[in-house]
Amino acid sequence: MALALLFISFVFTGCKKLGVNFSISNQANFRVESSSPINLPFEMGTPDVTTNSSQQFNNNNTAANLIKEIKLEELKLSITNPASKTFSFLKSVEIYISTNSNNEILLASLSNISSTAQSISLTTTAQDLSNYVKASSYKLRTSVVTKETVTQAIDIRADIKFKVKAGLL
Repeated sequence: MALALLFISFVFTGCKKLGVNFSISNQANFRVESSSPINLPFEMGTPDVTTNSSQQFNNNNTAANLIKEIKLEELKLSITNPASKTFSFLKSVEIYISTNSNNEILLASLSNISSTAQSISLTTTAQDLSNYVKASSYKLRTSVVTKETVTQAIDIRADIKFKVKAGLL
């Protein structure tokens, strides 16, 4: 009986030490204007992205102080307008993240783009992004270089997926 209680105690405390892994997804939108220069980098801001991370932490039986690591799992760009446009106009893209309390760092990028698709996946940073995602919101800054004349504005959605490793409450 004592051995069974010891085993059950070990299993439950061991699980708490292992913690939980889950994903947090956010979206941001930006626009490449028709007046964009060719072969020169230019920047586009996005509205602050509200993280709602505290609710996500709560939904997964954890809290901000129990976060061990948050990494960018995926950042995918999709053209939302015009419907027939592809990423053939784009030479390179870099997306940076910052908060009021944290300096700007590179979040994801892609160079030498030769895609004729309406969606592309960027190369993600390996940095721990806990301080950015735990904040109530973060800012994104996008720098792009086009290789073709953009004849009409292009609306792009960024789908952002973070992988969270955390301890349990």
